[in-house]
Amino acid sequence: MATRTDSLTVLLPTAGAEIQLLPAGVFRSADGSGRPEGVPGWRMDALTAARVIQAAAARQTPFVIDYEHQTLLAEKNGQPAPAAGWFHGASLQWREDRGLFATDVEWTERARNMIGDREYRYLSPVIAWDDKTGEVQALHMAALTNHPGLDGMKAVALSALFHHPSEEENSVNEMLKKLLAALGLPEDASEEAAVSAVAELKSKADKGSEMHDKMAGEIAALKAQTGASPDPAKFVPVETMQQLQTQVAALTARMTEGEVADVVEGALAAGKLLPAQKEWAENLGKSNLAALKGYIATAPQVAALKGMQSQGKQTGGNTNQSSDDDLAVMKALGLSAEEFAKGKKE
Repeated sequence: MATRTDSLTVLLPTAGAEIQLLPAGVFRSADGSGRPEGVPGWRMDALTAARVIQAAAARQTPFVIDYEHQTLLAEKNGQPAPAAGWFHGASLQWREDRGLFATDVEWTERARNMIGDREYRYLSPVIAWDDKTGEVQALHMAALTNHPGLDGMKAVALSALFHHPSEEENSVNEMLKKLLAALGLPEDASEEAAVSAVAELKSKADKGSEMHDKMAGEIAALKAQTGASPDPAKFVPVETMQQLQTQVAALTARMTEGEVADVVEGALAAGKLLPAQKEWAENLGKSNLAALKGYIATAPQVAALKGMQSQGKQTGGNTNQSSDDDLAVMKALGLSAEEFAKGKKE
């Protein structure tokens, strides 16, 4: 709900002490401007009038009646804004089926003469109203005019209304600014933009709530399944599973050791490993059999080593190595005589 300010026009019968400020019921501007916008019309009844009168009576300063709303326009055009008359809030009266009246108007001599001579015939009060219901909320001032609607008066009146905001209005304005900032909107965002942002935020919150409910349901279903007795045909006891894992690991280790032994013995016999490399090759095969096989596949074959076993002895034929064979092995492997002799002893 927002408060808007507007002016409308009432015919002045004479320059007496009593004037009608607002009619009763629902009414609209007769100047062709289409005011008020967004509602069927301004609304004034006994209950509404009681609130307007109560607020007006609490005001000590009398309400001004000027010429052509110059009080509101003075800041913009720099022209003086003389008063045509004054009335007090305590003098306001509601008359059923007729409207709101001021009963103690004090006209200036100039204004009295101008009204009497028909130089001014209309009164234009400035009101604040609810832009959702059209209900009149406050009376601010009035003006003598011959123009049923002043161009731009709505914006000027709003500026005057909030030029000196109350402490309560300041608090509300600050709250609105914070809400707009939280929505990622500028302070001058339109009402439509703010409503749209709130609707989008609510939609996201609703989707998040639906997702939360769905996840909660799934978790509850899983808990229910866990708490039920397991199906023996689908589940194996943990102890049995651990025993199977241990047996499989032991069997795998034995198979790996057997395969490593075969690979190492084959490499020794093929002349691709020195006897001194046997332990190293076995350890490598146990930790990474693929790496051992890769090494042996690319290792050069030394003819002088071919047919030797892990103790550096020939598997058949003459067990004595000739010096020529020894030299061939040392040359192929790039070993010194001491390194080669040590390898043979091992």
